[in-house]
Amino acid sequence: MGEWDYLKEKTNDELLHMYLEEKKIEVKQELTMRYLYIVKSIAVQMRNTYAGSLQMEDIINEGVIAIMKGLERYDPAMNIKFETFISRRIRGMIIDLMRQNDWMPRDFRKNSRAIEEARVSLMSTLGREPTEEELAQAVQTDVKKFRKIQSMSSIMNVLSLDMIQDDDTNQSIQLADKAPGSQPEAVFIKGETRQMLVEAINSLKEKEKLVVSLYYVEELNMGQIAQVMAVSEPRVSQLHSAAIRKLKQYMSKYM
Repeated sequence: MGEWDYLKEKTNDELLHMYLEEKKIEVKQELTMRYLYIVKSIAVQMRNTYAGSLQMEDIINEGVIAIMKGLERYDPAMNIKFETFISRRIRGMIIDLMRQNDWMPRDFRKNSRAIEEARVSLMSTLGREPTEEELAQAVQTDVKKFRKIQSMSSIMNVLSLDMIQDDDTNQSIQLADKAPGSQPEAVFIKGETRQMLVEAINSLKEKEKLVVSLYYVEELNMGQIAQVMAVSEPRVSQLHSAAIRKLKQYMSKYM
């Protein structure tokens, strides 16, 4: 029987108390492995959010570090259970990892242009609007990535000229007409406009930028975003409205 095997007989609460009292690394390691299930559980819950930009293995590896740091910073005086405390930190860690990755798909402008060129070519050849599968095949990508690029394009629609000229006090603006080409085409296809939009988005606060990314790129609804960010749904709606208002103001200076 190893020197520290007796730790396995202790409950999580007993081990946590031991660690807070003695700060022994062996106790910390045992607790980390026991709480790793929280990382895996949250990673599964948020899988649709980070899919395509993060790997489960990366999240688990970072989760180990997050638990160890959480044990160092946890204070029972906060009057919350460690499981609740670390769950919030794990969600925050995943969001931070997403922020470190470019929220917009790589080579978006080049891929978006290729899709539009393929659409025109296929419409001429087929005599009809091509399907997602046909377009994805034409630009040599999979349907999932194709949809991500198209979702990114939808935010372009939000900031078309006629949207910018709308009254900012209008609370019933339709924000998510996702049909390609439903707004004046010239507004979207110019590289300068896309670059301007990227700059506008980068000017947002982190939480506003995250809401825009989750809503328009990942296509989560307000309730799902609220779960990911661990805030109320009204708060998500507030962040979304603030982000759109700021983007419109930013873009209207140049258009």
